[in-house]
Amino acid sequence: MSILNVPGYLLRLARIGGTMARSGAIARIRAHPAVGGLTGGALAVISVVLWPFGKSGDPDMEPMARAFTALGPAEVKLGQMLSTRPDVVGPEVSAELRQLQDRVPPFPDAEAQRMVVEELGQPLDELFARFDPAIAAASIAQVHKAVTPEGKTMAVKVLRPGIERDFLRDIQAFKFVARVVEAVLPTSRRLKPIAVYEHFEETTRIELDLRLEAAAASEFRANTEDDPYFRVPEIDWERSSQRVMTLDWIDGMPISDREALVDAGVDVIALGERVIQSFLKHALQDGLFHADMHQGNLLVDRDGRIVALDFGIMGRLDPLTRRFYADILLSFLRRDYYRAAQVHREAGYLPPDQPLDTFAQALRSVAEPIFGLGARNISMARLLGQLFTVTERFGMETQTQLILLQKTMVMVEGVARDLNPDVNMWTAARPVVEEYVRRNLGPEGMARDLKETVKVLSGLGPRLPMAAEKLVMLLDERSTEAGPFARPAPVVKICTPVWPVVIAGLLGGAVGAGIVVAVMMG
Repeated sequence: MSILNVPGYLLRLARIGGTMARSGAIARIRAHPAVGGLTGGALAVISVVLWPFGKSGDPDMEPMARAFTALGPAEVKLGQMLSTRPDVVGPEVSAELRQLQDRVPPFPDAEAQRMVVEELGQPLDELFARFDPAIAAASIAQVHKAVTPEGKTMAVKVLRPGIERDFLRDIQAFKFVARVVEAVLPTSRRLKPIAVYEHFEETTRIELDLRLEAAAASEFRANTEDDPYFRVPEIDWERSSQRVMTLDWIDGMPISDREALVDAGVDVIALGERVIQSFLKHALQDGLFHADMHQGNLLVDRDGRIVALDFGIMGRLDPLTRRFYADILLSFLRRDYYRAAQVHREAGYLPPDQPLDTFAQALRSVAEPIFGLGARNISMARLLGQLFTVTERFGMETQTQLILLQKTMVMVEGVARDLNPDVNMWTAARPVVEEYVRRNLGPEGMARDLKETVKVLSGLGPRLPMAAEKLVMLLDERSTEAGPFARPAPVVKICTPVWPVVIAGLLGGAVGAGIVVAVMMG
């Protein structure tokens, strides 16, 4: 990062503060019950100092949505996430921020049509018999309803002009703040602020290439094809490119419109649980999950199925992380805090110099009060917040591979609570987690692991003779280099009958290792 860019970053941050002040957003924040007098006073001073640097925004929008929209796409993304958490930001602020989910001002239709023609390399009338004005606009792109010459109704997503430059400019400013924080506050380094923002930058770059989004949607659709409660549109690859993506149009009701869902006969209580369970199934079973599950990206079709939209931000978990994550969740569900502490140690999350018993006690102190509350007050956001305090006390580093997962869990709980304020995140999660553990950490999982181990070793079989010969040659060379008085290296005769014994030994070791791992995992 060049020092020449620092003035630009500082100006951008000043503009953020000034815009929050001029739009009335800081006044909204000061009125929040969680903001104390000292903090409120500091915010008042910031408002006065930074006022000249800000933008007024759209006067027709509420203060919070007005500020986030005026600031740009990165801030709109943040506002969309906060809109799903009325228990964190308050119901009034949450309602204001929901304007960001699908009511961001669109760019001109003529510009969208020009981009479609330019990207796909064909005249518009050859691509579509009808191309309607934008029906929804978000921070990065907008969506048009269109009909192909064959008469098929499609949704066409088009990136905003210049969005790559604008978005990455904001990311660089945020990363600058992260670098300053790490340099000035050494205690913050365990939280890896730079790594967090680099992770955010990586996911953003993917979101800005619609070819990658289309690939993610295609994979997600294949994974969920047999799910009777979840639906993903099919991609039209011939009409998709880097800045344009075309997919099936699906009629549905917004999941945020609870009254319409009830009037249509949808069981919103069951739907709230399905949102939670679908997310966990995707994360645990497939390792690929929708990481932007706010209300604006979810519909409900005529059959009551959840329809996912906007696949720009997808999360991935490798098999080992999934096992650790499921084991930790199940340990909390069973209130087995010592096992939860053990898994943290096995995963490498808990430093080796920290006592296991003390950490288990700290986990108990966080979880027991929350489990003792009524369903309406059991909050994943509250649990994650208190766990964050515990990780700081024990010197645990931020796990960047879990950032999207934790953020999405908070989003999903917010969506489910809008459908059913009494939804119990843990009750809904338990059958999914237990099923995953049964299939992957029990005898069935052990058998599958052994099968994969044998498959890998069998592939290495033809290379073993050559590897052994190289090892013998290396030993001979080292023996020669040691001098005339060195003990001569033993002569090993390489012959074919030895290899069944070698392979059998390796397989035996693999089986033993598999049993040990299975015992350790539960």
